[in-house]
Amino acid sequence: MLLALILIWLPGVAGAQDWEACRGSPGASGPVLGDCRPVEGVINPQGRELWLRAVVERPAGEGPHALYIGGIASSEVWLNGRKLGANGRPGGSAEAEVPGRYQVAFPIGETAWRAGGNELVVRMSSFHGGLRLDQPITGLVVHDYPLPSRAITLAATFAAAGALLAAAFGFGVIHALRRTGSSLTLAAMAGVAGAQAILETLRTLVPYAYPVHVWRLVGIWGLTAVFALLLVSYVGSRFQPRARRAMIGVAAVGMALSWLVPGFDLKTIAALTVGVGLAAVAASVAVSRRQPGARLTLAYLAVFVAVGLAFPEGLVDLSYFLFAAGLVLPLLMTEVVRLGRDDQEREIALTRAAARPNCLTVASARGVLRVPLAEIVAVVGADDYVELRLADGRRLLHAARLDRLETELPAGFLRVHRSVIANLAHVQGYERDGGRGRLLMGEGAPLPISRNRLPAVRDALEAPAASAMA
Repeated sequence: MLLALILIWLPGVAGAQDWEACRGSPGASGPVLGDCRPVEGVINPQGRELWLRAVVERPAGEGPHALYIGGIASSEVWLNGRKLGANGRPGGSAEAEVPGRYQVAFPIGETAWRAGGNELVVRMSSFHGGLRLDQPITGLVVHDYPLPSRAITLAATFAAAGALLAAAFGFGVIHALRRTGSSLTLAAMAGVAGAQAILETLRTLVPYAYPVHVWRLVGIWGLTAVFALLLVSYVGSRFQPRARRAMIGVAAVGMALSWLVPGFDLKTIAALTVGVGLAAVAASVAVSRRQPGARLTLAYLAVFVAVGLAFPEGLVDLSYFLFAAGLVLPLLMTEVVRLGRDDQEREIALTRAAARPNCLTVASARGVLRVPLAEIVAVVGADDYVELRLADGRRLLHAARLDRLETELPAGFLRVHRSVIANLAHVQGYERDGGRGRLLMGEGAPLPISRNRLPAVRDALEAPAASAMA
């Protein structure tokens, strides 16, 4: 909220001159103006033709100058009755107007200036903008020509975009191999932020027509909202799994409310603030509970907020992309290292398991355990791990995928749900629950049965009885 207030307070460059709105028409020797009155508020040509007039002095310093116009409008410009050029063709209706570019510079030759006051006239109209903007003209000012290069900012943004898209590919490969929910979320986060970085640089790289600009702004806001939701989902699943759905619901409401904030920059900042704020709350709770990794996550979120407050003008243009890249790239490297370690542990576990076919070798942070298959009541999927529920009430995490265990466990184990494998030796029976069912176990709570697996469960439980009767 503080960041939003700072940005609202900052003056726009469109107010750099004292502009008057006039009645006007083209004339043989230049525009014919009358009934000029000072412009109050923002310059707004949306849905109308607008004539503007200002008396300006030649800027100090040597070198050429230009009038820069940025906004959703077509325009024509005159200085002291001499036409400097046109951007599209302004008109009194949508049919008469030809849309111009969103950003344009009208160079001013030295011979066009007069000593003292110079009359600058701008004719503009905007009938093709789509959604109405609160500040349709973001720049209308005389400045040195050309403007300072943004090569460093562009290079940093492109580097961040490349890193983010590479991270998206890396997490996508990890998800394809392991089917982990966290890797899919991080792949989406990196991909969304990378796409937004490309969209953000579009204004500098491509001289697009002004009707494109509104939809570009909508796209930037939408991608930011999706990134914020994914950030909340990731931090919630890591530190507050039980509250994850509630956090996503609150974030979704916040994203919807951010649309009501005036100005697309503020909409985007509001959406990002909601996501970062909720993630910081979840990380703060995790810090109080001394969960591993919580302090580092909270510190990183705090640094991003501090940088945003210190440099608000670069928040959505650069620091956001650097923040996203700095968040997902270390996680990608950590995940790659972890996967390598897990593969090594699995190889050792499989080698040991081959010597004990009646046991399942479980590799954990505390060491390696050999669990007799007869003591396993059920195997329950838990993201990229499985949870082994034992007859004595213990629960062990095992670094393996449920799909792989389904093929390796003996025939006495049956997949009864997309996330559950049951040991039939511990089953007492089953009961229907609508179209689904529940498997009644000798130890522990009942296990869910998927609707499409209910016939297989029934056949498996009735097969011994049928054989005995025969």
